[in-house]
Amino acid sequence: MPTTQQSPLKAVPSTSETVLITGGAGFLGSALCDHYINRGMRVICVDNLSTGRMQNIEHLMENDAFSFIKHDVSVPFDISEDIGFIFNMASPASPPKYQIDPIATFRTIVIGAENMLTLAHRKGARILEASTSEIYGDPEVSPQPETYRGSVNTMGPRSCYDEGKRAAETLFYDYNKNLGTDIRVARIFNTYGPRMDPEDGRVVSNFIVQALSGNDLTIYGDGSQTRSFCYVDDLIAGLVALMHTQGNHYSAVNLGNPGEYTVRALATMILEETQSASHITLKPLPVDDPRQRRPDIGLAWRLLHWEPKVPLREGLRLTIPYFALELEQNPAVAKVAV
Repeated sequence: MPTTQQSPLKAVPSTSETVLITGGAGFLGSALCDHYINRGMRVICVDNLSTGRMQNIEHLMENDAFSFIKHDVSVPFDISEDIGFIFNMASPASPPKYQIDPIATFRTIVIGAENMLTLAHRKGARILEASTSEIYGDPEVSPQPETYRGSVNTMGPRSCYDEGKRAAETLFYDYNKNLGTDIRVARIFNTYGPRMDPEDGRVVSNFIVQALSGNDLTIYGDGSQTRSFCYVDDLIAGLVALMHTQGNHYSAVNLGNPGEYTVRALATMILEETQSASHITLKPLPVDDPRQRRPDIGLAWRLLHWEPKVPLREGLRLTIPYFALELEQNPAVAKVAV
C-alpha cells in the first residue's frame, strides 16, 4: 500500500446541494451530518432513534441548515425539496442489538434500501449504501478484496444483518443497471471513535468500558481471532471521497484500516492506555463469529487516493476520554459491558 499522503478531497459540487442522511443520529451518520454542515451544505437527518441517539445531533438542532425527521426507513418516505446526495446509513450495526429483532433488522436494511433507492431515483440524487465487511462472512481469504464473494451462513444468528446487507447491495446494483440510479457502495470495516454507543456490545466499546470500570475484559474464544480497526475520521473521509468521486464507479469499495490485530492484542493495548488493573477473561466464541477481518483497500487507493491515517493506539487515545465522560454521566453503562 502506498505511503504517500492521500490527495485532498474534490470540492463538493455546490453549497446549494442538500444531503439526506438516514441513520443520521447514529455513530457514523452524525459524523457525516457534522461534515456537511461544516462544508456549508443543507443536511436532512432521518432516524427512528431505535439505535441512534439525539445527543449525537443536539448541537446541530439550532442550525438553520440542519433538519431532523424522525422516521423509520422501512416505511416509504418522500420529501418535497430537491436532494443532491443520499447516504443510506440506517441499520443497527451492533450484533447484540440487531439480533434482538432479526426480522425488523432485515426489513430496515432491505426494504429501507429499496425505499431510499426509490427516493434517489425520483429526485435524481446520487445515493451511497453503507454496506459492511460482514458480507464476507467468515472469510477463507485474507485480506478480503471486493471480488471475494464471501463464506456466509444464511441461517445463523448474524444472518439478518449479513444477508440483509448482501440483498441491499443487489438492490443497489439492479437499480443502477435497470433504472440508471447513480449509486455508490461502501463496504465498511470495523470503525471506532467518539459517539459510539457504550452499550452497543462491540469489541472496542466493550473493552474500553470494562477497563474504565475496573471489570475484567471479556474475550470470546481464545483471542486469536483478528480484526482491523478504522478511526471514525478516516472512515468519514473515505465515505465522502467515494460519494463525490467522478465517473461511473458502481461496484463496491472496501473502506477500513488494513492494520490487523488479534482481539487479545487489542485488549492488552486498551489496558495499557487506560492504565486499568482489570484482567482478561475468556468465554465461548459466539456462533458465526469470523476468525479474520482485514480489508484489501487497493481499490480505494486507486479510485479515491484514500488510505487511513490514524494508527490504532492514537485512535484509542482519542476515543477513551469520550467513554470516560459517558461513564461519568451514566455509571449504569458499566454493568452492561460485563
